[in-house]
Amino acid sequence: MDVSLQFKEIEHKYVIDDEFDLPRFRQAVAALGPIRIGAVSVVDRYFLTEGGHARHYLVRHRYDAELHHLTIKTLGADTEVRDEVNLDLGHHAGPQAVQVDAFMDRLGVVWRGTLNKQLEVWYFPDCEVVYYQASSSSASVRCVEFEATRKDSLDEALATVERYERATGFAGASRSRRSLPQLLFPDLDETLARRDG
Repeated sequence: MDVSLQFKEIEHKYVIDDEFDLPRFRQAVAALGPIRIGAVSVVDRYFLTEGGHARHYLVRHRYDAELHHLTIKTLGADTEVRDEVNLDLGHHAGPQAVQVDAFMDRLGVVWRGTLNKQLEVWYFPDCEVVYYQASSSSASVRCVEFEATRKDSLDEALATVERYERATGFAGASRSRRSLPQLLFPDLDETLARRDG
């Protein structure tokens, strides 16, 4: 792995509509021979702090059957390549929502939001392909994401993503450049705009 890419997330996200042929997509991904397939329900809690606003990042707290992470993700004009640093909190102490809230409050939270996701994940040696439906209290969206997990170089990681896109019918499709919180929380963009102005 290129050490400069160690804390980078390299992915393409596609917002899909009601006409999307999910059974055909599932068949196409399964035909590629994933090493593992998973399905999980996730609750993601996002926090924008004063420092996060100034340095353009969100903090995400995720607790599900597989992961318990506190994550920093950068906000930018395009989510194709962005910083992602995960701290594994482990499952031994449960969700720790109260502790995470107290920790984040001390960092000066200026915005927070919670979303729920139902994911299907196909794991490959070099890529994760994910279909999910995500919802907040005011919006919902369905997406497909392709994330390179082998990152020997940026060019190779992007080529990996593109190879899976081609194999599943997404080659040439228009991808979203916005983060999932930006898609589901209009008030996040409003908070960012107010503080930038």
